Amino acid sequence: MCELFALSSLAPTTVTLSLAEFARHGGATADNTDGWGIAFYDGPDLNLIRDPRPAHDSPWVAFTAAQRLRGDLVLSHIRKATQGRVRLANTQPYRRELGGRMHAFIHNGDLDVAALALPPGAAHHPVGDTDSERAFCLLLARLAPLWRAKTDGGGAPSLAARRDVFAAFAADMRAAGVANMIYADGDALFVHAHKRKQADGTVRPPGLHMLERRCDVGADGEEVVHPHAQGLDLSGGGQLVTLFASVPLTGEPWRPLDEGTVLVARDGALTGRAIRPA
Repeated sequence: MCELFALSSLAPTTVTLSLAEFARHGGATADNTDGWGIAFYDGPDLNLIRDPRPAHDSPWVAFTAAQRLRGDLVLSHIRKATQGRVRLANTQPYRRELGGRMHAFIHNGDLDVAALALPPGAAHHPVGDTDSERAFCLLLARLAPLWRAKTDGGGAPSLAARRDVFAAFAADMRAAGVANMIYADGDALFVHAHKRKQADGTVRPPGLHMLERRCDVGADGEEVVHPHAQGLDLSGGGQLVTLFASVPLTGEPWRPLDEGTVLVARDGALTGRAIRPA
């Protein structure tokens, strides 16, 4: 199955080591050979790289590392095609504009297309032919009223309201199939963990894992680095990072997420309580 990777950080960071291991799952150590992509947020906009070739062989992985691209919200996806041809239009992350900022989405799983009907007058429609992109368009249709109603001259709607819409959407997607999803709106990262095909061939939780890293600045001004902070650019002061991945990317203690868990991360830390199905 496809694999997902994402992070939220207090300050923009590179993902060099995590990306190198993640890319190996795109054809070297796992059979996810149908394309890959990565999005780095810069305020309300994002820098998006997509390639329908396997991540393991893609020159864009080396380019990303060499250019030391960074962001405080990062989403990446390596694809194993189940719905839709292998082509650029079907390569994630997907992005769309809503409310004057770019929104991005990645998904791992299979969804029943019959459950993904767009409402009349929906502003966003798929360019490719995957269930994942159609699900993203449906999510944006549900979020659109919040963004149209905001009155603060360019800011985002209430985080709690956005979380509630995402959580309700995630519950619907669980009923439609396998739905590990990560969505970002330039302000926060919204994560839904479900289940996925495991190494033994069974489809079961966990669908996602989480890792929290931190780097503090001591009283003497020296950095006090948490032992799980390798692979991050920690220059310029304290750093908080929360990472999510389909499978652990390092030997650190990644935490498996329970089926149906919805989390929100902003500025490198989890925000509010986790939402779990009853």
